[in-house]
Amino acid sequence: MTDEPDRHQRLVNVILDERSLVRRRPEVEHERAVAIEDLIDNNRFVPVGDYQGPYILHVRVEGQRLILGIRTAEDQPLGEIVLLLASLRTVIRDYFMICDSYFDSIKNAPPHKIEAIDMARRGLHDEGSRMLRERLAGMVDVDSPTARRLFTLICVLHARG
Repeated sequence: MTDEPDRHQRLVNVILDERSLVRRRPEVEHERAVAIEDLIDNNRFVPVGDYQGPYILHVRVEGQRLILGIRTAEDQPLGEIVLLLASLRTVIRDYFMICDSYFDSIKNAPPHKIEAIDMARRGLHDEGSRMLRERLAGMVDVDSPTARRLFTLICVLHARG
């Protein structure tokens, strides 16, 4: 049973800044839609400070920075979290490479090869979400499933073509 304050410490909407993005592959669009839907359905998002949720999260990348704009459910600004992306770049790059291999393999590879690539893909995703959660520590408390979905959305913002 969730107590009343915790029930409100969650995201009710996530908005990605898509101004700088080109059209993405259908697989990436699907991942974006699923991540946002799953995130809104079940998440824990507790910013440090005297804030009352629920929240809307605006996510954007500017240069080498990830910016998480935290807003009230009425879309009034509460603050921003700015993270340098340098520490996540390698895992994002590796995640894209393994995802490309996975999408190529599902077309004609034997099941054991697809499963091995998928395990590697999930491992990199877990690593990226763990790193994100560590970077957010002290600014916003998120649980593991929330961090996983946020990592997916960060990757979507990096996807090109």
